[in-house]
Amino acid sequence: MIGSEFLWPGRFHERPLVSSRKYARLVREWVQSIGPDPTSYGTHSMRRTKVAQIYRKTGNLRAVQLLLGQMKMDSTVRYLGVDLEDALSIAESVEL
Repeated sequence: MIGSEFLWPGRFHERPLVSSRKYARLVREWVQSIGPDPTSYGTHSMRRTKVAQIYRKTGNLRAVQLLLGQMKMDSTVRYLGVDLEDALSIAESVEL
């Protein structure tokens, strides 16, 4: 890819990005092609999985909050299904 080329360009020149419907269809087709039930996988579950892995590896709720574009840390904690005690212990372990 060169510079600003899109990985999945849209079909029309006035719309350079692929639509969310098309992206969802692509994900469903990819999942079907490798075998699992495509109803168990989707664009949202992939989004949640990525940030959950980032949280598990780093313990950085603030980074996850920024990546998700959420305004409140409480929303991020609920989204990840993180126990509040776990979140607080991670926050306390970071030295300033």
